[in-house]
Amino acid sequence: MKKISFSIVLFVFFLSLFSCQKPPEWQVLFNGQNLDNWDKFIGTPLKGKDSLFQLATLENVFTVADLNGEKVIRIAGTVNGALATQQAFENYHLRLVFKWGDSVYTTRNSGLLYHSFGEFGAALGTWMTNIECQLMHDNLGDTYLMNNTVCETSAVKNDSLNQFFFTPGAEALKFGEGFNGKSIKKLKDAEKPLGEWNTVELYSVGQTTVHVVNGIPVMINHHTGINENGVIKPITSGKIQLQSEGGELFVKSLDVILIKKIPSEILK
Repeated sequence: MKKISFSIVLFVFFLSLFSCQKPPEWQVLFNGQNLDNWDKFIGTPLKGKDSLFQLATLENVFTVADLNGEKVIRIAGTVNGALATQQAFENYHLRLVFKWGDSVYTTRNSGLLYHSFGEFGAALGTWMTNIECQLMHDNLGDTYLMNNTVCETSAVKNDSLNQFFFTPGAEALKFGEGFNGKSIKKLKDAEKPLGEWNTVELYSVGQTTVHVVNGIPVMINHHTGINENGVIKPITSGKIQLQSEGGELFVKSLDVILIKKIPSEILK
């Protein structure tokens, strides 16, 4: 019998070790029971709603409620507030399922805030510094850059609206404070009618993020970073925040899975 070389044995060993590794699995961020793995913060009053601010507590703004026999996160919207993961994430695919409630105090406004870092209250008196995937009704999927966050996005300006719209194939422009503004409008409206569940997916790998609304990519941002005294430093990770910001919001599920690259069909 021929002797098997040590190098072949070593190769087979590492091959079997690699093949036994489990692929990444979805991590459930809402356990369906409580918010023990989340941090909560109450910031500023809604405009003209000081009386609601006086009544707001962490316990009544962020709760787990029974909705048609299903446990969901209920964000009251009575005050500006933040519900944040205790864990930071990098290179991931996030999936959020939410819908609006009936109670509206200013507007149906909220956001999925990613790459969040620093202290609560740093952004607009309430939130950590972040990049926002807008959840606001009729604006679902827009980008908003809080504080000194920046990105580059292919966009075209609508002069009559004085707004930039994400446009695949257009010139990549810099956005953020000191550039072309902090807001970039979505490619198209993919939001479902009020009362129906929306699925928002966020892909984030390196300095690229993609907002997907109900299966339709509506925003691609590149070169995400922070502007520190004119020097742009990459930002590729951070905590996830959900906003309380004027309207009742229900979250059915929020899950994340680690990925190595964004699927090519999403980036088209």
